[in-house]
Amino acid sequence: MRRVAVVTLVVDDYDEAIRFYTEALGFRLVEDTPRPDGSRWVVVRPGPRQDATDLLLARAKDEEQRARVGDQTGGRVGFFLHTDDFARDHARMLAAGVTFLEEPRHEPYGSVAVFQDLYGNRWDLLQPTVATPGTPSRRTGGKPW
Repeated sequence: MRRVAVVTLVVDDYDEAIRFYTEALGFRLVEDTPRPDGSRWVVVRPGPRQDATDLLLARAKDEEQRARVGDQTGGRVGFFLHTDDFARDHARMLAAGVTFLEEPRHEPYGSVAVFQDLYGNRWDLLQPTVATPGTPSRRTGGKPW
């Protein structure tokens, strides 16, 4: 089996990023290990499953990296947070101060709303419609996810 295990997200500050992802989004802190160079290995996970894709919160270390904080995908939605209860998570995130850029929409592929993280990266909160694995998705133009 192959999977994407970890994705790097460049942040300004470890502790503020940990607070946002654990408190506002409800992620779990999996690891926070100091490294010899003064950096930290900080990993958060969206849920309890070991096979979930983790986020490595990596502090920007130079001007080139700092310029990408909050705009790692050129303004596009770059991250997709799936949920099994859109209304619950949307309400919890709003109460925690998460900024949604639109009202929830109900599309053929599921319930969705775009939000931004503390730095401005765009995310979809998405409760997908139930589909048989390997079937074409309306969101991807008829191609399997």
